[in-house]
Amino acid sequence: MTEKEPPEDLGAPVSYLVLADGTPVFDRSGDRVGTVEHVLADEGADVFHGLLVKTADGHRFARASLVDGLYQHGVIVAAPAAELPEPSADPAAQQADELRTGLRKAWDWLTQPH
Repeated sequence: MTEKEPPEDLGAPVSYLVLADGTPVFDRSGDRVGTVEHVLADEGADVFHGLLVKTADGHRFARASLVDGLYQHGVIVAAPAAELPEPSADPAAQQADELRTGLRKAWDWLTQPH
């Protein structure tokens, strides 16, 4: 399997704008990581920040640079679930602006009533 090849037939590539919550998420080896809980983006600026992923061990954040592909029936991320960070409101937990922005958006989405 190449870096961008899905582990199974996941359908055609899609935009983050139409990716549905509940879509299965797989790592590069084809192992299921979890499901999409929420797409984190600034649609007005057309900036995709990443995905909030629901895993067996709780919510994790897959920043945009770790998302290898978005497809109709699945998502491919570059890391296993255990290597994805937990959403956090603690600024000291972030290592870069991209990660901080995405984690903050994930935290805000989790803690606000829906």
